[in-house]
Amino acid sequence: MRVENLRDIAIIAHVDHGKTTLCDKLLRAAGAFRSNQEVQDRVLDSNDQERERGITILAKNISIDYNGVKINIIDTPGHADFGGEVERVLRMADGALLLVDAFEGPMPQTRFVLRHAIDTGLSIMIVINKIDRPGADPEKAYNDCLDLMADLGATDEQLEFAMEHVVYCSGVNGYARLDPNDDNMDMYPLLDMIIEDLPAPDVDIDGPLAMQCVTIDHSNFVGRIGIGRVYSGTIHTGDQILVVKNDGERKTATVKQLFTFDYLGRTECSQVEAGDIAAVVGVDNTDIGDVYTDPENPVELDPIEIDPPTLSIVFEASTSPLVGREGDIVGARQLKERLFNERENNVTMRIEELPDKSGVEVSGRGILHLSVLMESMRREGYEFQVGRPRVLYKKDDAGNRLEPVEQAVVECPDEYAGKVIEIFGNSGGTMTSMETGTSVTHVEFRIPTRGIMGLKNRILNVTHGEGVFYHTFLEYGPYAGEIGARKNGAMIAMTTEKAVAYALGTLQERGALFVEPGTECYEGMLVGERNQPGDMVVNIARTKNLGNQRSSTADISVQLVPPRTFSLEEALEYIIDDELVEITPKNIRMRKRLLNATDRKKAANRAMK
Repeated sequence: MRVENLRDIAIIAHVDHGKTTLCDKLLRAAGAFRSNQEVQDRVLDSNDQERERGITILAKNISIDYNGVKINIIDTPGHADFGGEVERVLRMADGALLLVDAFEGPMPQTRFVLRHAIDTGLSIMIVINKIDRPGADPEKAYNDCLDLMADLGATDEQLEFAMEHVVYCSGVNGYARLDPNDDNMDMYPLLDMIIEDLPAPDVDIDGPLAMQCVTIDHSNFVGRIGIGRVYSGTIHTGDQILVVKNDGERKTATVKQLFTFDYLGRTECSQVEAGDIAAVVGVDNTDIGDVYTDPENPVELDPIEIDPPTLSIVFEASTSPLVGREGDIVGARQLKERLFNERENNVTMRIEELPDKSGVEVSGRGILHLSVLMESMRREGYEFQVGRPRVLYKKDDAGNRLEPVEQAVVECPDEYAGKVIEIFGNSGGTMTSMETGTSVTHVEFRIPTRGIMGLKNRILNVTHGEGVFYHTFLEYGPYAGEIGARKNGAMIAMTTEKAVAYALGTLQERGALFVEPGTECYEGMLVGERNQPGDMVVNIARTKNLGNQRSSTADISVQLVPPRTFSLEEALEYIIDDELVEITPKNIRMRKRLLNATDRKKAANRAMK
């Protein structure tokens, strides 16, 4: 099927990793940029955290104009923690590009987005990227894609379409080929296949207005901006529209401004026709799922359901003795205002103040989802503290407790597979499949989200750093009972002083250290992990007593093992219920909730009684 005019639009959901380079090449091939430098100046993933983490965090859409046809491209996150973005934006798509690495094939996170694309009924075109990579096996990657689609329940029509529509690309070198061995050196085969074979929008330009808000942007000047696809009719600036909420509530609004997407930016316009994606200003407190329609001839669309959060964390103002030394914003009121502002922008999170006003509870889809917010805030100059992530439970119709369950995958050398299985067994996991290769074993588990916390470091330890571990949310399942927490105790500083090498030299015999000489420490701060259960209060500032006798070994320096460092996600997974993570622009510290050792003993005695 060939699309013949500018207003017939093929919309593609961009799936999997390695997307940015290929998008740049598509933009350049369609004439969006005049030089390589301009591509580098306007790279798609402008968010610092996305570049650092190597993942897409937010769904984004751009457009290109090729041979008189406008193509909207949606870049979707692949990580399950950001699945709230995927579930909504796929409704705007008519087809999908399943983009995979020719060397690695489909990755575990590919399953998440691909499952939603299949369930939405999209036609899926397979794009095998990085065919120039050493060791690449495009045919194996192609067959693995078909196997994965069949495993995820793709229909015969979807499988047949995917088998007939395969493109082999090298995003770095800027070419797309119908056969990996031909000599084509441009991106036009991919663009031609998109226009000729992916379905065009099935819309009615002459019908009554029907547009559904699938994502929210926010401006300090105009408030919330509703972004979605126009399914029928035309929307104009100044129109009186009927807004239908998910719960059936109805109200009228006036379209004050209207934008459409033009390459990497937005362009203000006077009207947007059916099939295109629009950003609408003027609907107060618009939300996900709102339907904008004709007041005289309203159109009904299916409501959008967003999967509920699975984890929650309480944000509190910092009570550290070092508060205010590194950050500019430390007040509880300012912290609450920042989080409530996030609630306006981020509809996938649930943000509520605690009844006792002691903090703000933030609920999200996973630790990574929550840590991205924390990382953004620390870069803005905030200092705050957070508690241990808490799993959010549900109840079924019979009143039984349900908890989130994840699918975990470990790839490790064969000799370590037994230890990995033992670790998962102790954490409430159940092995679902095991494949043994020539040197690497691929093991899959079903495990409660509670059991995932702190598992990554243990797996890296038993596999001597050679294991690969990843996990995605699967479903809510029956409560798995009690799961053991961290077994080893912590070393806790007894004074607010800088760490001294002499003291650390004696402490490293008792366990792993988290600090190095010169580190600012305070009473109640975690400075290391013991080799055995039970916390231990230590003096990190103890110095060697000076005598009046000389020794041949007096000047031998202390040999210290490099301290163990934690990322934000690792720190959140490491702490237990009576501990907190202190987050500042320069440091991530772990501490006890009660800093004084006497207060902790009193609290423990009260808990026993």
